[in-house]
Amino acid sequence: MFLEERHAQILEMLAKDGKVLVKELAEKFGVTEDSIRKDLSSLEMDGKLRRTYGGAVSIAEKLQMTEANRRRISDVEAKRTVAAAAVKLMQPQDLIFLDISTISIAAAQILEKSDSNYKILTNMVDVLVMLARNPKIELFFAGGLINRSRDGFSDGLNLEFISRFRPDVAFIGAYGVDIKKNSLTSRDTAGGIHKARMIEISKTSYVIAESRKIGVESTYSFAKVSDVTGIITEGKLSDDLTAAAEKLGVRIIAAE
Repeated sequence: MFLEERHAQILEMLAKDGKVLVKELAEKFGVTEDSIRKDLSSLEMDGKLRRTYGGAVSIAEKLQMTEANRRRISDVEAKRTVAAAAVKLMQPQDLIFLDISTISIAAAQILEKSDSNYKILTNMVDVLVMLARNPKIELFFAGGLINRSRDGFSDGLNLEFISRFRPDVAFIGAYGVDIKKNSLTSRDTAGGIHKARMIEISKTSYVIAESRKIGVESTYSFAKVSDVTGIITEGKLSDDLTAAAEKLGVRIIAAE
C-alpha cells in the first residue's frame, strides 16, 4: 500500500470514529507503531488531525477549529525550516524553554525522535504531549489556567512557577518583529508578559518567527529586539534589516 493510500484510510477512520489509536492502526496496516506515529505527525502538520497520547483525534473534536489550529496549518514549510535551525542550537546539557508557538510544535516533532537526553521546559500542551513520548527527554511542564485559543498556559499561576527556572536557552514566539523600531509584539497581553519574563531569566534567547512577521507590529509590545540574543527565520533578510540588527547586537540566523 502506498503511503498516500494509508493516510487516506486513516483520515476516513477519523471522519467515521472521531479518533484513531496508534496500536490499532499498526495492526490494521501491518506496519510498526513508529511508522504510524510518523504518519500522524505528517497529517497533523498538514492540519488534517490532532495528535493525542496514543493516537489522534479529528480536528472537529477539538473545539472545531481553534485559533491554534489555524496558525498551525499556515506557512508549514517555513515553520519546519525555522524549527530545524532552532534544534541545531540546542545542547543536551542545557535547559531549553519552548514557548507557546506553532514553531515550537515543529521543533517538538524533531526532538520527539531524538536519541539525545534533552531537558525541556514548556507551557504548551502540544509540546508536552509530543515530548512525553520520548523517555530520554527530561520534561518540565508549567501548567495553570489553560488558554484554549493559544493551546497553552499563560496565567499568573503559570508565571509564578515558570519564573523559578533559569533556562540556558529560550525560544520565544512573536506575532511581530520590527527590527527598525526595536520592538517585539504579541496580540495576547498575558502571553506577552510570559515571553518578556522568559527572555529576562534565560541566559540566551532567540525569537523564532517566519519571515512574514519581520517588520510587523501588533498590539502589545513585550520586549525590545535588542533584549534577545538572536532571531531565527527562514530566508535571508534585506541588507538594511541585517545592518539594523547588527547595530542592536542581535544575531540573525537565516535558515534557508
